[in-house]
Amino acid sequence: MIIHPVTDINDPAIALYNERAETKLYRFYEPDPGLFIVETPMVITRALEAGYVPVSIAGEPKMMETEAAKFADEAFGGDIPAYVCSEEVLSELAGYRLARGILCTFRRRVLPAPEDVIRGVDRLVLLEDVMNPTNVGAIFRSAAALGMDAVLLSPRCSDPLYRRASRVSVGNVFLVPWTFFDRRTTSVQRIEWLKAQGYTTVAMALTDDSVQLGTRDFGSVEKIAVVMGNEGEGMSEEAIAACDVTVKIPMKNGVDSLNVAAASAVAFWELRKK
Repeated sequence: MIIHPVTDINDPAIALYNERAETKLYRFYEPDPGLFIVETPMVITRALEAGYVPVSIAGEPKMMETEAAKFADEAFGGDIPAYVCSEEVLSELAGYRLARGILCTFRRRVLPAPEDVIRGVDRLVLLEDVMNPTNVGAIFRSAAALGMDAVLLSPRCSDPLYRRASRVSVGNVFLVPWTFFDRRTTSVQRIEWLKAQGYTTVAMALTDDSVQLGTRDFGSVEKIAVVMGNEGEGMSEEAIAACDVTVKIPMKNGVDSLNVAAASAVAFWELRKK
């Protein structure tokens, strides 16, 4: 690594880290894929193991001497810039005090087509307009832990490579295959496409004819696509009608539903292949 001490938040050398709008990083090399930033040693390690190419790294002196040094020479090569920042500068870059002060910028990759992501996949989740990066990250973590082999996202979903999403996922966005559907597709078209690929589509929604999870055995169903909707509005009536079956999680104490991320963990466990 090439060490660059940084004492000023406005130092041009760290301009990428000082750019708060992740959508601008996404378009940094437009029309080629742009950049994304991750944080914590675990998430950085998983991005490296997944083959993403690092651009630079920034961190507090102690973290750069210990954690970064563990993978720097082998993974980064000898010429990657390493910006050693004070705790104050790093907190300002991150927007908050980092528990383990280290950030890394990576190059994005061209996303695969949905048909490539689902090849050989028996269990997957389709996210329809899940816009909160925390929820997206938590869903990826549950998917990795509970037997979902892939994640497909509608065009309006939050990007799994946003810093908050990758951090909440604990790097599992780099372990579970995923991609976005084309912007020209509709929710019904996406569901019908999955059905044409042989998936039983299971909508998570509260309707009069929803089947309670746990009352029907889905474990023997060969291929299942779990469909989950937007945090506020859920799934559209048209999308629910397009699915093969609608299920709900039984509730107590007058609670009508769970947060989409919490609901995903319950659904993935119940709908896993046995």
